[in-house]
Amino acid sequence: MVDDAEKIRVSPAAARYVAAAAAKEDKLKAARGQVPLVAEDLAVVMFFLCYDKDPEVKATAVGCLREMPEGVLLGVVSNADLHPRILDVLAQLHFMHQAVAEKIAWHARTGAKTIEYLAAKGVQAAVDRLALPDLDASEPDLTLEQPADETLTTEEEPVEEESEEFKSKYNLAQSMGVSEKIKTALTGDKEWRNIFIRDANKLVSGAVVKNPRITDSEVLNIAKSAVQNDEIMRVICANKEWVKKYPIRKALAENNKTPLPNALRFLATLTEKDLASIGKSKNVSSVLANQAKRLLATKKH
Repeated sequence: MVDDAEKIRVSPAAARYVAAAAAKEDKLKAARGQVPLVAEDLAVVMFFLCYDKDPEVKATAVGCLREMPEGVLLGVVSNADLHPRILDVLAQLHFMHQAVAEKIAWHARTGAKTIEYLAAKGVQAAVDRLALPDLDASEPDLTLEQPADETLTTEEEPVEEESEEFKSKYNLAQSMGVSEKIKTALTGDKEWRNIFIRDANKLVSGAVVKNPRITDSEVLNIAKSAVQNDEIMRVICANKEWVKKYPIRKALAENNKTPLPNALRFLATLTEKDLASIGKSKNVSSVLANQAKRLLATKKH
């Protein structure tokens, strides 16, 4: 997968239809597909015209790109050099066409967000690609972890939210500035972490999971919660030691705030019992539930 920072290359034959000085009549002809261009060039031209300032040109280009025959589309998306942004537009317009969507999902230049979009639309090829292990050799081999290993580090004393000490800290937190909250979240004890993990400021709540004193049991509770800070979930998913713990992986797989690629990968490491439970759950996305059923069926054969 690649990003889309590079510029889109336009051939000399296609350039005349997207140049700033191009006549509206020529743009409309191109937008209707009525110009002598090869399919790859025509797709590039239509992509640019989909963002044209003229509403008529824009609407015509979008409509024509939407109605492009499947045979032509397959030829376009077979181009190994097709730009990620063009692949993204085609994915949005043609995700319902299985052959086209699968080609886009496996295209080497398709961006991660496009693949996630296709997976969310139920394109199995995109789900399969997201479930692939990261190519980074430093990533732990999760398939080797045994679910029986559920030992989580914990602190002896649980947080008592009704205690005077906790209430005192909570009241003190209300008068703190953001920078002081972040510093305390990074260094404070379990009571401070329990307070700041709920803070509305994402910089503050995100600092909690970077506190070196945080325990596995706290991380598990966060992974199970309806946390609103996406960065927290990304930090947990990226921590090699935490994701070695089966209960944490299971919680992450079941949490809708977990990035889809991570959730799919963790899902593949779960037991048949947990896969069956997730497959029946109404609290996870249909993508994860269907993938759980698929993995379960594979394990049973």
